[in-house]
Amino acid sequence: IGELFCGRGNGMHALVRLGFRDVEGIDLSPTLAALYEGPGRVAVGDCRSLPWADGSKDVLIVQGGLHHLPDIERDLPLALAEVRRVLVDGGRFIAIEPWLTPFLQLAHAASFSLLRRVLDRVDAFATMVEHERETYERWLTSPDLIRSIFEQYFRADQLVFERGKMRFVGVKKHATA
Repeated sequence: IGELFCGRGNGMHALVRLGFRDVEGIDLSPTLAALYEGPGRVAVGDCRSLPWADGSKDVLIVQGGLHHLPDIERDLPLALAEVRRVLVDGGRFIAIEPWLTPFLQLAHAASFSLLRRVLDRVDAFATMVEHERETYERWLTSPDLIRSIFEQYFRADQLVFERGKMRFVGVKKHATA
């Protein structure tokens, strides 16, 4: 199993606790990747050019990383093509990304209020929005584009939009000739 945008490896630790073995992650930041301490392996690299062999993973996961891509129209297809390349036939891709639901709108409002001063998690969210406002807002305002790109590469087994997130579980589609 592999995790894209794994950062310090918190998601990888959760996967190991769930019983997954042979856990690998990739992150663009050498600083974050160096912080990982666990049984898996973390590579420094770009999700648009994965270091893993064709058909080498049963499952790939991304938890809040794709919305950081600078150009959705160019970069999201590159990343998803790489995910598809690396997955075995019938392999699963799981993506959890922010999605503009009423809950997320409420979270945005709360993030820039008094709550930010008293809740670390709210402050972390608000800080991310401030530092990555352009890519974050581009992601949130492009739902049709994002869905169409996902549909080019994967057959959706699950696609849910709730509590400010898109939860996607897809099966690898074969490349068209």
